[in-house]
Amino acid sequence: MHPLSIATSSALLEEQERKPEHNHIPTTSTSHPEDPIPEEPQPNHHHAPSLSSLDTSLHSSAPSMIYSETASESELPDTPVSGIVDLAEFPGGSNTESTPERDVIRVGGRRRASTKLISQNANDLRRLLKPVMGGTHQIEKVCCGGGCSLMNKVETEERSGSLTPIVPPDNDAYRSLRINLGELTLGSKLDKVVDLAPQKISFTPFPAVETQPQSTVEVHPPTFVQPHPPYNVYSAPISHARALTRPGAEKRTYHFDLDVTNYPTESGTVDFVVGGAVGVCAPNSDEVVDDVFDELGVPRFVRDRPVVVKTEDGRWPTIWGDEMARELVTTRRELLTWCTDLQSYPPTKRLFRLLAEYAEDENEKKILMYLSAAQGQAAFCDLRTGPHITVGQLLHAFPSSKPPLSHLLSTLQQLMPRFYSLSNDPHVTCDIEGRACRRIIEIAVTVHETDNWRGGPRTGVGSGFFERCAKKIAAAEAAGVDPSTLDLRVPMFRGLMSNPLAREFVSDGPMLLIGAGVGVAPFRGFVQRRLKNANCANKVWVLQGVRDSLLDELYSGEWGVHEDEVKKVVQSRKGEGKYVQEEVRVQADLVWYIINALDGRVFVCGSSKGMGEGVEAALVDVAIDKGKMNLQEAQEFWQQKKAAGQYISETW
Repeated sequence: MHPLSIATSSALLEEQERKPEHNHIPTTSTSHPEDPIPEEPQPNHHHAPSLSSLDTSLHSSAPSMIYSETASESELPDTPVSGIVDLAEFPGGSNTESTPERDVIRVGGRRRASTKLISQNANDLRRLLKPVMGGTHQIEKVCCGGGCSLMNKVETEERSGSLTPIVPPDNDAYRSLRINLGELTLGSKLDKVVDLAPQKISFTPFPAVETQPQSTVEVHPPTFVQPHPPYNVYSAPISHARALTRPGAEKRTYHFDLDVTNYPTESGTVDFVVGGAVGVCAPNSDEVVDDVFDELGVPRFVRDRPVVVKTEDGRWPTIWGDEMARELVTTRRELLTWCTDLQSYPPTKRLFRLLAEYAEDENEKKILMYLSAAQGQAAFCDLRTGPHITVGQLLHAFPSSKPPLSHLLSTLQQLMPRFYSLSNDPHVTCDIEGRACRRIIEIAVTVHETDNWRGGPRTGVGSGFFERCAKKIAAAEAAGVDPSTLDLRVPMFRGLMSNPLAREFVSDGPMLLIGAGVGVAPFRGFVQRRLKNANCANKVWVLQGVRDSLLDELYSGEWGVHEDEVKKVVQSRKGEGKYVQEEVRVQADLVWYIINALDGRVFVCGSSKGMGEGVEAALVDVAIDKGKMNLQEAQEFWQQKKAAGQYISETW
């Protein structure tokens, strides 16, 4: 063979080996990898054009699979077996004698496609980072939110009693933190300790007057909690609530009807729109607030007493108010209930430093200072990235530390609104008795749970608030009591009405709506609006991912007429067991037709972890096979469609 031919063949072979692999589109009667021309799927003789005409029938009960937010690694989509990582490629390579068995790490198990194994232990990581002075900056953002560096070694001062070992607190809250103290002793030297946060909040007694301010802490935030001044939070009555999932579902999801008939008129033409989201100012529960009060030693008789709170600067205790000094009349309970996040944020070094300042026990003080210093960086990172930790848990873990409430509030984060997409087409509806017409907006809320250090689950701030309301309504209905007599309300405001979901819904072109879990809720409003518009009939398709359609299929039978023709339910725990991204590949012809049609839109909504990533990868595979593109061209194709407003992804 000619040398040039041999060289050319070798180059082609090397290029093929370097070419990234992708999942090819399955060949079916409606999916032809060799036919890149987009065509609308043809109807059969009995139905209008819809997904039901495809080989994978929408009328079929054959289930498939969807990503679970709480799924373990074993439940995630399998990826090809990992290849080989040669440590010799990295600075400081193997420090052992060069042999294939020692220099090469062979990975036998399956892994996430987005990960690349470069180390299996601390020694490997040190070899990779040591030669580069700024190497740890590569992992700083993901480990501890700043201040991460190669940890300073714990050294002991040469003085009497310096080798006295640390006696950690003997309580369940501390043990649940699982802090690795290493060689820490009472005499250990600590450096680079963060500065104590200044106290920028103070309380002064409210003047004695005949008429005391009335607190609405039980039902509504104080008036100074303004999401978008000069408009205040609206107290929306809950017209109705019900469970969308059945007993046995892995997650609990509830539906709520909120009455916004009397929502105040705001400037411009802003209104509730399909695909929009409302902001909800959810409170901390009474149990969480009282627990913090108890641990701080705040007497019960002062918790609800009016006080004058003064701030030196910043937005607190408003939400998005101007940064300025303030003087407000409120109560300590209102500030902890509506203005302070007690359980959503991971602990900071400033918080540990504050607790250390007021800790009376020398062992607790040393541990807290250790977590605030360079020597405790590894333990601090573990706390930031490990199990969820609340303010109450830390106060229980270090019981000798009782900082003043004013100084603690100067350190903690603002309690921020939670946003929920509308699950209906906002409209005016009349009540059952027909006495008056009320305007109703609908939302779906999935309860978020994490492990509680006391045992059992702990619910999130927003979803926990909604679940408490739903349980009260269910208990009233079970007892034969009219739920409206409970006067349950949701503090809310018209939030994101120009978000991508709402903004890009305006077109009349064909739409493919891909949602998993509660992410499918806003698509219900899309379909309701489309089915009302004769010009858009048969131009919307839905791929809905669930675990088990008998337990957690949201809004089954509530999508309007022809539901089974426009919606395909993909199950992950029943039947074939497929994720929704796999169904995207099966429906390649439909995807390619929609995205290339005039004003065509592809919407994706749900968890970014697994589902969002998987759907995007599936869409890239569709472009590779149907558009005859390489990987880079396919990725650029979808980026262009995103920039043009044709590919809209709302994930979290």
